[in-house]
Amino acid sequence: MSRIVILSGSPSVQSGTDKVLRYAGGILQEDGMEVRFHSVRDFAAETLVSANFKDVQIGELVADIEAADGVIVGSPVYKASYTGVLKAVLDLLPESILKNKVVLPIMSGGSSGHVLAIDFALKPLLGVLKGEVLQGVYVVDAQLDKGAVMPIRDVLLDERLRGQLTELVVAVGRREIGQIS
Repeated sequence: MSRIVILSGSPSVQSGTDKVLRYAGGILQEDGMEVRFHSVRDFAAETLVSANFKDVQIGELVADIEAADGVIVGSPVYKASYTGVLKAVLDLLPESILKNKVVLPIMSGGSSGHVLAIDFALKPLLGVLKGEVLQGVYVVDAQLDKGAVMPIRDVLLDERLRGQLTELVVAVGRREIGQIS
């Protein structure tokens, strides 16, 4: 069974990004994937501010990512980029943590005006961590219903998300076959 780690970069408890990530995780679980969910809210501020690489929860995240076949990283757009707290968490991970991992970036924002934040902010960061980064999905807040079980109310967005999840699963499968050969 393939393993996928989802990391949410949203500091908000009522996060649309979290809703989309959990929805994506549910789809992957229905497809037989093992999914582990982490959030930047799981880490103590002191751990992030003092760059405590030895924190137990950081160690758990590292272990989960190292054991994973694929990773989904999501963030709301803050100041035309990913959240600072997501960067603080990623800064505590080993430099090549995403090597040999397929990575799907997902970002959400108030308007389509920040759609390029995936290409110009999040993808380069994930690339520095050596991930094989997929195209990604950008979600406009108006396309969400945060109170619903199925948070995506836009059919085309749901199709794009499912398409990217399929690409993630296929790429993970290719990597697994390559490792067996």
